[in-house]
Amino acid sequence: MSLRQRFDHALAAIFQDQQPTAIGVAVSGGGDSMALLELSRGWAAGRGITVRAATVNHGLRPEAAFEAASVAQFCAALGLAHETLPWQGWDGRGNLQSAARTARQGLLADWAQRHDLDDLLLGHTADDQAETVAMRLLRGSGVDGLCGMEVVSVGPGSKRVTVLRPLLSFRRQELRDFLRAEGIGWAEDTSNDDLRFDRVRARRLLADWPVPAERLLRTADHMARARQTLQRAAADLARAEVTEDRGDLLLSPEVLHLGAEDSPGRVLSGALRWVGGGDYRPDWDALMAAAARLAMGETITLAGVLARPDPALSPMVRLSREVARVAPRRDIAHAQTTAARWDRGWLVSRRSDAPFGAGLALGAMGEAGLRACPDWRATGLPRETLLAAPAVWRGDALVSAPLARPDGEWMARIAPDFVSFLKGD
Repeated sequence: MSLRQRFDHALAAIFQDQQPTAIGVAVSGGGDSMALLELSRGWAAGRGITVRAATVNHGLRPEAAFEAASVAQFCAALGLAHETLPWQGWDGRGNLQSAARTARQGLLADWAQRHDLDDLLLGHTADDQAETVAMRLLRGSGVDGLCGMEVVSVGPGSKRVTVLRPLLSFRRQELRDFLRAEGIGWAEDTSNDDLRFDRVRARRLLADWPVPAERLLRTADHMARARQTLQRAAADLARAEVTEDRGDLLLSPEVLHLGAEDSPGRVLSGALRWVGGGDYRPDWDALMAAAARLAMGETITLAGVLARPDPALSPMVRLSREVARVAPRRDIAHAQTTAARWDRGWLVSRRSDAPFGAGLALGAMGEAGLRACPDWRATGLPRETLLAAPAVWRGDALVSAPLARPDGEWMARIAPDFVSFLKGD
């Protein structure tokens, strides 16, 4: 089977019957991403699918601008839309690779959203996967970390996009052999030899290690299957010990016992992410400390979540979105649908078929919204919960508060539900 045929099979397994109308491809100009672009172009051409490419220029290397221009020229020759996304946000402090990665994710997510691209393809290979597993092994990661990167995942941040990695079963060398056969050039990133970076050190380690990369890839596969089993077990515990309450979560004391079993920690960590909207798990030591304090009846804030005992439902612990961490108001006047997302997964919709009206925005209720709902106590929800709850605004006027003042027209729910979120659905 040719490399193009293997790639076509990889995308067929990803998309199945949900063929997209357009895809985005992140292209740095290196060998992996140039191969991804050419393979994606060939796959899409026979299916009437639009391909757009984007190159992030971090501005950290003198040759980066030339590489971005080379990608743009390559795309122009093929009739593909291309955009260079500049980043100038690093102030010289902190972890450079982490800051660059976060910036790259944000720039690509913004770009994908501007062009209505639901799917963003990245050029991570089997070699990248082995390096990722090696780095995480050295950091003492658990089952989830040793799974490595997923073929399909949801990108971090509020502007979420589905991230696809169709090259995770392809080796770096065979992609370069493919480019040579096709007469396509690529750039070599000099930072790939900079031993200041964890990934470069992991690459050197693998080159000298007697353990073949294939062993690490097999470990990642085993861990991925183990994670599925653990996620199902955690979902079973959540069904029994966690209750959703209009965006809040109510946890029984069983969830706070982070002892020898995996499920309580997985449920508590997932609960903090579901309520707080975080992209990553809290540090394990912080999670243990939080569980201990909650078990003692204390009130804490962690990962964008206000957690405290619920006096009306003792001994349950209530987790609410921390109002200071909610997303800003979002203009929805442009929305031609009857539903829009806001903050950490709230889906606000109208019962009628009418689209959102002019001048509307989604935002937190806040103090002004609560004052406009004098009967809010009848909802049974705490004041802190309602302050962070979604509301529909027209300027300073409250149009609707689905949680505090149900009106039969506007509704709000978080998607996915917590159990589905834990299972990774």
